Amino acid sequence: MAAGAAGAAAAGLLAGCTPDSEGGRRSGSGTSAARTESTLRRRSAATSRALLGQYDAVLARHPDEDELLTPLRTAVARQVDALAPTAGESARPLPSSAPSASGSGSESPGASTGPRPPVLPAVADDPAQALKALATAERRTADAHTATLMDAPPELARLLASLAAASAAHAYLLTEGSRS
Repeated sequence: MAAGAAGAAAAGLLAGCTPDSEGGRRSGSGTSAARTESTLRRRSAATSRALLGQYDAVLARHPDEDELLTPLRTAVARQVDALAPTAGESARPLPSSAPSASGSGSESPGASTGPRPPVLPAVADDPAQALKALATAERRTADAHTATLMDAPPELARLLASLAAASAAHAYLLTEGSRS
């Protein structure tokens, strides 16, 4: 019952976010609004990109889970694309913020300065535990998108609400759906 009420409230909030409701906000601060949206998109894309890295790590460690994980991973990759900066901006990936395996910030004198391969997160040896951790990451992603949509312009807010719902569904599939 509470979940239904929360969903109805969220739908009501989103229904109020029509193109007509944004006119006053954009007219005085178009550049600022665009900058804010770009920042929110980048932050949300980084959140989804981190989740994508977790899918890659679990798939690398547990290839037998391919049938369950590949469709979900594909959906997360599409989320990253959907959150890419708008036209006129580069959609280049952000550098990995994960520390290197050595833990030191210095590189050897002959090391390449080119892009490093992403550092994949640690994955549990037990496939069930790995799926549970992935479901937790999906829930955190859903929570992050939900929190961000409150500061987002209407179109981005609708996108973030959809992505949060998709992440919640993925979390369900990774826990309850994997039992069938």
